[in-house]
Amino acid sequence: MTARVFIDGAAGTTGLEIADRLAGRSEFELLILDEERRKDDGARAEAINSSDFVILCLPDDAARAAVAMIGNDRTRVIDASTAHRTAPDWTYGFPEVVGHDTVARARRVSNPGCYSTGFIALV
Repeated sequence: MTARVFIDGAAGTTGLEIADRLAGRSEFELLILDEERRKDDGARAEAINSSDFVILCLPDDAARAAVAMIGNDRTRVIDASTAHRTAPDWTYGFPEVVGHDTVARARRVSNPGCYSTGFIALV
């Protein structure tokens, strides 16, 4: 089965890197908005809601706004911003701390930052 993935913020550094890593993998179909539509809220909402996974590579406020666009129970989210790192309904995406199964089953995953990852891994 191919998972549909939308990277909201795909034109930025993090989004470009993630898109590059997923592009050659047959288990993922990347949903891509062209330059004209990538900042169109309607187009973004459509892509978000037609995805199995959405990866948010956005500033905090924009990440919160993107999550508010989700109108279904199916779309799973990985947020690379700091917007949801300590939010109670989000899973902290550090499997060595919270468990691999917890992250794998989560609907909303907050990506840990590089400084916290380095510190927690050392402790």
